[in-house]
Amino acid sequence: MGETGTLDRSGLRRVLAVLCGTQIVSWGVLYYAFPVLAPAMVAETGWSLGTVTAAFSLGLVVAAAAGIPAGRWLDRFGPRRVMTAGSVIAVPAVVAIATAPTLPWFFAAWALAGLAMAGVLYPPAFAALTRWWGPRRVTALTSLTLLAGLSSTIFAPVTAALVAHLTWRQSYLVLAAVLAVITVPAHLFGLRGPWPAADRPDDAGPAPAAIARSRPFLLLVVAIALGTFTAFAVVVNQVPLLVERGLSTTVAAWALGLGGLGQVLGRLGYPALTRRTGVRMRSVLIIGGVAGTTALLALLPGPAVALVAAAVLAGAARGVFTLLQATAVSERWGAEHYGRLNGLFLAPAMVATALAPWAGAALAEVFGGYPAVFVLLAALAAVAGALAVGTVPRR
Repeated sequence: MGETGTLDRSGLRRVLAVLCGTQIVSWGVLYYAFPVLAPAMVAETGWSLGTVTAAFSLGLVVAAAAGIPAGRWLDRFGPRRVMTAGSVIAVPAVVAIATAPTLPWFFAAWALAGLAMAGVLYPPAFAALTRWWGPRRVTALTSLTLLAGLSSTIFAPVTAALVAHLTWRQSYLVLAAVLAVITVPAHLFGLRGPWPAADRPDDAGPAPAAIARSRPFLLLVVAIALGTFTAFAVVVNQVPLLVERGLSTTVAAWALGLGGLGQVLGRLGYPALTRRTGVRMRSVLIIGGVAGTTALLALLPGPAVALVAAAVLAGAARGVFTLLQATAVSERWGAEHYGRLNGLFLAPAMVATALAPWAGAALAEVFGGYPAVFVLLAALAAVAGALAVGTVPRR
């Protein structure tokens, strides 16, 4: 161990490596496997796609609610207990999804999976790296999101290969075994070490309850929730938008995939952006980038190469936005109450993530097409960028 009870260099590297691996697996099984397996679920059970998606969205809403107490436990006990418990809950949750004989069972299983998500996805991993890595947290968070961004790249084709040879239920059982074998021991043994006391400012800062009621915090919550809603609605509805613009489904899917490359490029540039900009300007620029790239997709009629380039730019904006989420609380109020504040801060964003898939398709029916939907999404992100101006507390 190093000074002040923190981990030494090898310990820091171990924690980062463990979290990179478990984030890839946790996101892959609990999130990215669902859209691949959903068509098979519909075909085998007779449940509608809207119904099975509603169960998945319920899991995300439960994760948002459970993230608030999970944040308090993270501050108090550290990530080892919370993330190990999340992994332990995730295994029977996925087994329950796979074996659900009725819709109520299916919905209850996804609610249980939501509890697991609160303990194993980004928020607790961000809290762990923010506290353990201290002043070097941006480096650690950038590395984590870069590698965790490969989750869909790995698990979408793996899940597709499974369901090509197995039923969707058997595929989920295989994925539950992967969760059990990798994430439970990794969190239990890989996150060992003292949970350091947060660095306190020289003058005692406000209590977390006071921060959560403050105007900057509330504006930050709304700004990030609106930005998250836009970013996820763009991901889900980008393919039908590009098809309306005349691209084939295959080319539109490639454009979405290349947006993942854009995410990596955006995240690689985040450390340089932190060195050259202040908290306020950085927040406005990043959320403004989400708004601008969304507007570009809405207004650009073609040609195909330009639309694909716009998709890559939208991916870059989305990638750097993830790092803005990870650092927004610590950059403004430090790491002392990061877990609790981050749980409160990200709960509305998780709800926005759950609502985005439905909202995009529903709005397209109302407006008669996806370009108008993307104009509205860009406007929402622009409002979020304006709100970001007031999110920095006075010192």
